[in-house]
Amino acid sequence: MVKGSDVLLILVAIIFPPAAAAFLTGCSCDLLINICLTILGYIPGHIHAFWLIYRKMKAEEQYGVGGYRYVGNGHYEQVYGPGQAVPQQPYYGATA
Repeated sequence: MVKGSDVLLILVAIIFPPAAAAFLTGCSCDLLINICLTILGYIPGHIHAFWLIYRKMKAEEQYGVGGYRYVGNGHYEQVYGPGQAVPQQPYYGATA
């Protein structure tokens, strides 16, 4: 599901792709890659920024809002704060 923050990131990526990459990844290798791709051609920078936004949206779907952190190269890992239980997968099977 697309949220308002995702729409804002997409608009920033359309205007200036390295800014969207910086918002998502901070000062990382992905930011450097996006800057180089934007310098080499404006379209490759867009594709990379949109890919990073897509990966963030998939992490939100998989881990929930705030249940993930960026580890680099477009990958996210699951994190939970102290005292928080790991959410259980919904059980759709028969009860026996």
